[in-house]
Amino acid sequence: MPNVQDLRRRLRSVKNMQQITRAMKMIAAARMRRAQDRVLSARPYEKQMRAFLESLAARVEDRSHPLLAERPIQRILLVVVTADRGLCGAFNSNLIRAVQKYLADHSDAEVQMIAVGRKGRDFFRKRSVQMAGEYVNLFQRPVAFASAQQLATQIVELYGSGTVDAVDFIHNEFKSLLASNLIEERCLPLRARKPQEGETLVDYLYEQPPEEILSRLLPRYVEAEIYRALLESQAAEFAARMTAMDTATNNANDLIRSLTLYLNRVRQAAITKEIIEIVSGAAAL
Repeated sequence: MPNVQDLRRRLRSVKNMQQITRAMKMIAAARMRRAQDRVLSARPYEKQMRAFLESLAARVEDRSHPLLAERPIQRILLVVVTADRGLCGAFNSNLIRAVQKYLADHSDAEVQMIAVGRKGRDFFRKRSVQMAGEYVNLFQRPVAFASAQQLATQIVELYGSGTVDAVDFIHNEFKSLLASNLIEERCLPLRARKPQEGETLVDYLYEQPPEEILSRLLPRYVEAEIYRALLESQAAEFAARMTAMDTATNNANDLIRSLTLYLNRVRQAAITKEIIEIVSGAAAL
């Protein structure tokens, strides 16, 4: 049975840990609110840009632009967006399992990977996965658009040169404080939108030829897609860390109550033992 001093030392350690988890929860909450505002601002722009380009691609007769080229999918570039740090629950582990399932499902194709985030980079670098690039420490501060442009430049170069036949993204999408969606989406090639039954596509008047517009906007579309994915992942990471630290704080509180009760029992048992020894000694005299 541990003595009173050991229990007090352990109780003090748990209280210190609770202060740390409570502070991390507050920090994650503040950062999450800012990241959430940025995500909600970026979503309409990316959604409208994708809808416009898909509609425009459906009217273009000349699909010779490198980013519109559709080839038999034999080589895939997979962009995996994880966090740089842990302590965020199952945020990274769920995504890594989804990537492993993706690799198993596409075992007949040659898959290259770009790892965004230290956790995904460290995990897959030790596996037999061909790495085309790695980007770490992007989430130490609010995601900069320049980082998305740098990643987009590499993706456009790989797809435009024919090195890969498709570009897929796997990342977490911010949904709420308690949950996030695991998203697997295809960024390239951009598919022309096909109207559903009874739907009429919106037509546009172009001041320049559609081919010229596409050549200017398609790289911007890739940048917008990547930037939104990074923002979504960062907001989802902060929400997951906030939830994990809140759970850790509550667990520490339960452990403190349990240790306090046990400490009182041990101390009372020691006092009772001393009283019995004193009474026994007095009776012997």
